[in-house]
Amino acid sequence: MGSWQHVLLFGEVLLRRCGGVTAPVGGSRTLVSRRQLSGGESETLKQRRAQMMSRGLPKQKPIEGVNQVIVVASGKGGVGKSTTAVNLALALAANDSSKAVGLLDVDVYGPSIPKMMNLKGIPELSQSNLMKPLLNYGIACMSMGFLVEETAPVVWRGLMVMSAIEKLLRQVDWGQLDYLVVDMPPGTGDAQLSVSQNIPVSGAVIVSTPQDIALMDARKSAEMFRKVHVPILGLIQNMSVFQCPQCKHRTHIFGADGARKLAQILDLDVLGDIPLHLNIRETSDTGQPIVFSQPDSDEAKAYLKIAEEVVRRLPPPAE
Repeated sequence: MGSWQHVLLFGEVLLRRCGGVTAPVGGSRTLVSRRQLSGGESETLKQRRAQMMSRGLPKQKPIEGVNQVIVVASGKGGVGKSTTAVNLALALAANDSSKAVGLLDVDVYGPSIPKMMNLKGIPELSQSNLMKPLLNYGIACMSMGFLVEETAPVVWRGLMVMSAIEKLLRQVDWGQLDYLVVDMPPGTGDAQLSVSQNIPVSGAVIVSTPQDIALMDARKSAEMFRKVHVPILGLIQNMSVFQCPQCKHRTHIFGADGARKLAQILDLDVLGDIPLHLNIRETSDTGQPIVFSQPDSDEAKAYLKIAEEVVRRLPPPAE
């Protein structure tokens, strides 16, 4: 086969992957773009592409014992996603003491739930050889941070990360939970898709600061959830305003109402605003989350209100 034939063959394969076709012209094969296809041919190609893509997707299977799964996500790291996930889980339990709440940390590269929830130790195994979550503040917790040393970096390639997430999703004995809050890693890659496509997710909460750079990635996160058909419950605008403890002057360090403007563009709700406050950072660093340690503070009340908004937007629980 000549070099030009190799080029044509490669082009044919590439175009087929991208949804195009080839057609014979003058004894050779030339590439035909999607724009040149008739309506019927274009629809057929769309159906074939959807079938091919669906072959590789895992079938969603509920987590045994878990009624509803709420994922907390962000397009960018450093916007307070894990702090929000921890306090949201505590707020869900505080708002309704009859509800059992769990917290799953699937941020394999940077697990922070153990420190924020003041938990250490290796999970015990149940009689069915499943890991038993660690418990604190009434919340059942599981994290990669329980399985590796605190200072040890997780230097893994994608397949190993996917395998670890699969174990965290399938090999944990949660007992009976009303809500499982999942602290997602930042971004829109394999880890996020693995969670979204393996288990039925009741709703996603997207955390962002009002800063334009963070909002760009928050929008990507929202679009990802829409592509995989995960309901988006709304946006949380974190670090929305800083109030000086001395003079009480309020400053929008990261900009004003950026998340609200993005919510309007995406036709989403804003679940609430969390201020940039020293108490939130200090209580998280010491393993005493603010919803637990300072439940009457304005900051804790903001999380409690957001938890109410989340529950109000969840679909009815399965019978």
